[in-house]
Amino acid sequence: MNPIYTLKTAIPKIEHYCAYQERCHEEVIQKLWSMKMDSDEIDTIVVHLISSNFLNESRFACSFARGKHRIKFWGKIRIINELKFRKITQYNINLALKEITHEEYTATFDGISQKQWEAIREANRLKKRKKFCDYLLRKGYESNLVYEKAKELESWNTDDTDKTD
Repeated sequence: MNPIYTLKTAIPKIEHYCAYQERCHEEVIQKLWSMKMDSDEIDTIVVHLISSNFLNESRFACSFARGKHRIKFWGKIRIINELKFRKITQYNINLALKEITHEEYTATFDGISQKQWEAIREANRLKKRKKFCDYLLRKGYESNLVYEKAKELESWNTDDTDKTD
C-alpha cells in the first residue's frame, strides 16, 4: 500500500533519495512518478532539487563513469551507451569520459585482458579468441583495441609454447 505524498512530504523524501547516491534526472522523475506525483509537482520538485544542488547531471555523469570504470572495469563504449540510456546530454558524456585518464584506461584494459585470457580454458585457439573478444566487447572496449590485444596475446602465447617444446 503506497502512501499518498503531498509536495511538503515528497520533497524531504526525494532529497534523501538524491543525497544517498548520485542520481540522474530520469531516475528522480521515475521515482516521483512512482510516488504518484503529477507533472506540475514533479517539475516544481526537480527545479528545487537542482537549485539546492541535490541534483546535478554533470556530477552524476562523472561519478557514474569513474565508478563503472574503476569498479566494474567497463570500457568507454559501454559507459557512453549507459549514459545515453539515462538521457544524459552529449556535453556531460564528454565531460564524464575526461574523468578516465588514458593511462588508467590502458592499464585497466591490459589487466582485464591478461586476466581473461588466462582464465579461458579452451583448447581450440579460434574458440578461445572468440570468447576473449566477446567478453571485452561486452565490457564496452573498442573493437580495434580488443582485436589487437587478442593478436598480441595469441602470438605471445604461441612464442611461449614454442620455447617449452
